[in-house]
Amino acid sequence: MALKIGVIGATGMAGRAITQEALDHGLQVRAFIHNLDKAKDMFGDQVEYVAKDVFDIQHQDIDDLDVVVDAFAPGDRNKAYQHVDLAARLVELAKNQDKPRLFFILGAGSLETGDGHRLIDKLETYPNKETFIETPRQQAKEYELLKNTTSVNWVAVSPSANFKPGAFADYELGNNTLMKNAAGKSEVTSGTIGRVIVEEIINPAHHNERFTAVNK
Repeated sequence: MALKIGVIGATGMAGRAITQEALDHGLQVRAFIHNLDKAKDMFGDQVEYVAKDVFDIQHQDIDDLDVVVDAFAPGDRNKAYQHVDLAARLVELAKNQDKPRLFFILGAGSLETGDGHRLIDKLETYPNKETFIETPRQQAKEYELLKNTTSVNWVAVSPSANFKPGAFADYELGNNTLMKNAAGKSEVTSGTIGRVIVEEIINPAHHNERFTAVNK
């Protein structure tokens, strides 16, 4: 029987790539979305749709799923705290259960850059930081929450510093350190992250830990 996954935020940059990659691999997908028409324009009748606010998701919405992927991205940076709130809610819903496995997409901010520093430490020095900093701050907090969570089966991926739309490309995986490719770029495309996540879902290699990916 095909694996059945839920994708929260299935019409966003990451969520769309994950959903399409999952379909291409024969997985069953339940898409948690706000805009049903937008989602149907993307995926037609290939997926099951649940149109509701992410904070209204209940245990019965996910208890038959093998994996739930949190690709939620608040549209308003002033609501970046919702990254942490949703992670905490999903952990509560899945606590002490065999499934679903929870898969989180974190930012690059919590990745290590050497000498005991993280990328977020560098970002905090930028003069224009208030235009973007709240999202990496909150996603770093989300990672701290997960690191202290032992009651659920979770995994997380941090994209490289530049996470952008684009097709799948050859990639390298790492653990907790910010990666750069041979050209010195720390970037990864949505298509690559979609593939990385689906491959991890099909062949789990990480348990209660975070990993990262970079386009070669």
